[in-house]
Amino acid sequence: MRDRCDLNADLGESFGAWRMGEDQALLAQISSCNIACGFHAGDPLTMQQTVAAALRCDVAIGAHPSLPDLVGFGRREMRIAADELQALTLYQCAALSGFVRAAGARMQHVKPHGALYGMLAREAQLARAFVVAVAGLDRTLAIFGPPQGALRDAAHAAGLRYWREGFADRGYLPEGTLVPRDRPHALLALPVAREQGLKLARGEPICASDGSPLQLEIETLCLHGDGAEALELARQLRSDLDQAGIAVRAP
Repeated sequence: MRDRCDLNADLGESFGAWRMGEDQALLAQISSCNIACGFHAGDPLTMQQTVAAALRCDVAIGAHPSLPDLVGFGRREMRIAADELQALTLYQCAALSGFVRAAGARMQHVKPHGALYGMLAREAQLARAFVVAVAGLDRTLAIFGPPQGALRDAAHAAGLRYWREGFADRGYLPEGTLVPRDRPHALLALPVAREQGLKLARGEPICASDGSPLQLEIETLCLHGDGAEALELARQLRSDLDQAGIAVRAP
């Protein structure tokens, strides 16, 4: 059984007068956060305020770049050229890094959001473009992503740190990829998510969508901050990890 695991959540997803999530309360439970950079959610003031809140709670900060899709919350796939993706990724990550540096700290990681997350696991050319953007900004940054696939391969080829991520609140297909959000078993209810999160953190097999056992090796565990039960799941899972003797630490 592992003795440590990072616990991350997607934050800073409010936009103007529209509020999303319970960021401040979640920050008390997690060790890393992924802050929206304005392309699926977030705005400059929200980014700045979320950075400040994370630093007050000693939570490691990462950028959460997305496809340019505010209306669809970045969860719709789109055709995009590799050079355009590279530019969009660098633009978003550099913006958040600027806020972090202005606050006297350093950004620690980058995690793609939504549809982009799945695309980068499948499409090698896009994965390489994403990694080039991250490396061009700061080669000390880690990349959070799926345990297997093109993004992991591209990060390793470029010599960047890669933290394999599991999801407490998302269902998995037998091959180890996430169940698409428009299918049954894509989103897990609190009791199931709590059990799956603890198993992933301990390095134990979880149950895939067809009932078969699935082994995923991870270093960081994600909780989606926009779910109705997100805060309660975070509290319960953090308590479970503490009781299991698993230290919750950032990379």
